[in-house]
Amino acid sequence: MIADRWGVSEDEVTLAFPCDEWIGRASLVAWRGVTVRAPAAEVWPWVLQVRLAPYSYDWIDNLGRRSPQILLDLTPPAVGDAFIRAGGKQMGTVLSVDPPHQLTGRLAGAVISYVLRATDSSTTRLLMKLASGVPRPLAPFLSAGDLVMARRQLLNWKRLAEGGG
Repeated sequence: MIADRWGVSEDEVTLAFPCDEWIGRASLVAWRGVTVRAPAAEVWPWVLQVRLAPYSYDWIDNLGRRSPQILLDLTPPAVGDAFIRAGGKQMGTVLSVDPPHQLTGRLAGAVISYVLRATDSSTTRLLMKLASGVPRPLAPFLSAGDLVMARRQLLNWKRLAEGGG
């Protein structure tokens, strides 16, 4: 499918992701990934802040409000909590969490997993997989839109975790 992969290897797309448990036959599956020069324990708090802001293009999905550029003191997420905040509203539901390895949630008919894999003591692969049962004719459009937004989100977290505030 168009725009279904960005920044991931063939080996990474064959990995089992937590979202696989929540979507049966997905019409859309998309993978995104970025290498972060920081340990997973330093990347994880940024991923958790998706509960405060989307970290993609704030002018689009956060009504112009800037996503926090510093880490804030958040309570750990729990299954059933709101998954993200965008446009000033809590959205979705946390389905699974395993700190500092993965956060999975449902949002508007899609299930998204953020997975952190240490490549060594100072480098992390930050992977995202989206699976959805969206009607097949809409899948390419959702995939392309997600690519634009998810790429920006992952690159923002990379910059922040690497100390580029």
